[in-house]
Amino acid sequence: MSPRRFHIIVLVWTLALAAMTLRAEPGQPPSSVAPEQPIPFSHKRHVAMGLQCRGCHVNPDAGKLMTYPATSVCMGCHTAVAADRPAIKTLASFAASGKPVPWVRVYRTPDYVYWRHGTHLEAEVTCVECHGAVAEREVVARETDVTTMLGCRRCHDAIQVYTGCNDCHEPRSLPLLVSGRQAPLHAAREPYTLDP
Repeated sequence: MSPRRFHIIVLVWTLALAAMTLRAEPGQPPSSVAPEQPIPFSHKRHVAMGLQCRGCHVNPDAGKLMTYPATSVCMGCHTAVAADRPAIKTLASFAASGKPVPWVRVYRTPDYVYWRHGTHLEAEVTCVECHGAVAEREVVARETDVTTMLGCRRCHDAIQVYTGCNDCHEPRSLPLLVSGRQAPLHAAREPYTLDP
C-alpha cells in the first residue's frame, strides 16, 4: 500500500471516529425540564435570604462533585422556619433517620471525562458561568451545555485556555483496521508499515 493511500485511510477513519463521538456524546444539552426532586427546593428563595452557593454546596478536597448540604445544615433553620409544611416534615424525617436527601443531579459530567470543580473554583469561575442563573430559579433545569465537550471547548476558547485531549480524556489506543490488520491509533503520527 502506498503511503498516500495509507494516510487517506487513516484520515477517513479519524473523521469517522470523530463524527461518531460527537453524535454519541452523552453529555447533557440544555433542557427546559427540571428533574423531579424528592423535596421542592427554591434556590431563589434561599439566596434572597442571604445564603451563598458555597455555603451549601461545598467541594471537599477540590473534588469533581460539589456536595449537597447535610440535612443537619438545612435543619439548622428549618427546626423553626416553616417546620409545619409537608416538604419540611419530609426533610425532618430524612434528618431523623440520618439519611441524606436523595437529590437528583441536574448536571452530570460523563465518567470518562477528567474534570474537577476545584480547578475551576481556583480559576475564579463563577457558578453562574457554568450553571446559569440558578439563584433566580424556583426549580433548576439544565440551562447550559457545560457538561458537553462543545460547552467546555466554547468556554475554554473564549478565555483562551489551551486544552489538549489528554487534559480531559484518558489517553487511549483504539485499533484501526488497515488492510485487514490492526494499526495503533498513533500510526498517523509515527512511521508505520503493514509489512513484517
